[in-house]
This record gives sequence, C-alpha cells and structure tokens, in this order.
Amino acid sequence: MPASFYTRGGDEGYTRLLGEGRVAKEDLRMEALGSVDEANAALGLARAHVRSAEGPSLLLQIQRDLYGLMAELAATPENAQRFHAIDAGKVAWLEMQVDALTRLVEVPREFIVPGDTSEGAFLDLARAIVRRAERRVAGLFHHGEITNNELLRYLNRLSSLCFVLELHENQTAGNKKITLARPGEGE
Repeated sequence: MPASFYTRGGDEGYTRLLGEGRVAKEDLRMEALGSVDEANAALGLARAHVRSAEGPSLLLQIQRDLYGLMAELAATPENAQRFHAIDAGKVAWLEMQVDALTRLVEVPREFIVPGDTSEGAFLDLARAIVRRAERRVAGLFHHGEITNNELLRYLNRLSSLCFVLELHENQTAGNKKITLARPGEGE
C-alpha cells in the first residue's frame, strides 16, 4: 500500500507539537514555524539558481540548520533542550560566512532595489522572508515561549548573509552596476 501524504490530524485547525499537546494552527509558534519554513523554501529556490562556487553548499548548510531551528521551535518547553540545534557556534559560523563574502563585494552605502539578476532577486526574497521569520521568533521569545536567544541571533545574521550573498551573486553573474533606491546621475 502506498504511503499517505495526509493524516487528517489537522483537519480541525490544530496541530501537534514535538511533545505533549496541540496548538491552533494560527498560534504564534505555528506562525514562526511557517515563516521559517517559507524562508527555507526561498533559500532552496535561490540555491537552485546561484552561480557562485560557494553559494550552493553554503545555502544547503543553512537549510539544514533551519530544519534544526524549526524542530526547536516546534518542541514543547519541557522538550526544548532535546531539540536544541542552534547555538553560539552556529551563529559564529554564519558571521564568518558574512565576513568572508563581504571581503569579495563592494557594499553600497544606501538601499538597493532588488532585481539586478534573478539570483540576487531570489536571495533578496529569501532575506525578506527571513526577516519576517525573525520577527515571529522574536514574538515567541518576548512572550517567554522559547528561551534560546541564539535562534534570534541566527536569523538576524542569516538576513545579513542573504544580502551580502545577493551582492556576490550579482557580481558573479557579471552585473557590475547596482540599482540604488535613489536614482543617481544619468538614471
């Protein structure tokens, strides 16, 4: 008999956590999980299109980290330590990646308009979704539903990485001109 891709367990608008209990699908925790899941999907879209040598493996490692982050978010308070996956070491690794990429690009001093390349646009979309996920996780943290502040730090650094990787991918694609939010001379 083939595997079933539905359980009917959520048909009443509730879903199970990792541990005892169920929450409404519109619960803050589910909103945070959904936002991280969307960010992971957007990073997958970016990974499928990036051209730089380091981009695919870097994004894949981040996607794997996000599965650990989601497990920690989905865990009940009494189970949270069992699913603890994001720590200061993971945040430091992201910071190292951001620093390494920053040395390869010229960082503009003002806002840029996404879309100079498709690769860069995919990364900018991922960055925006990561920022939403960060806001949702911050809500959980500020309401005392999670205690690991490293989850917030990880998502914050990830949004920075998406931005600098966008710049790097634009350059890798041969695009030397950055479209700024405020038009410059000749635009």
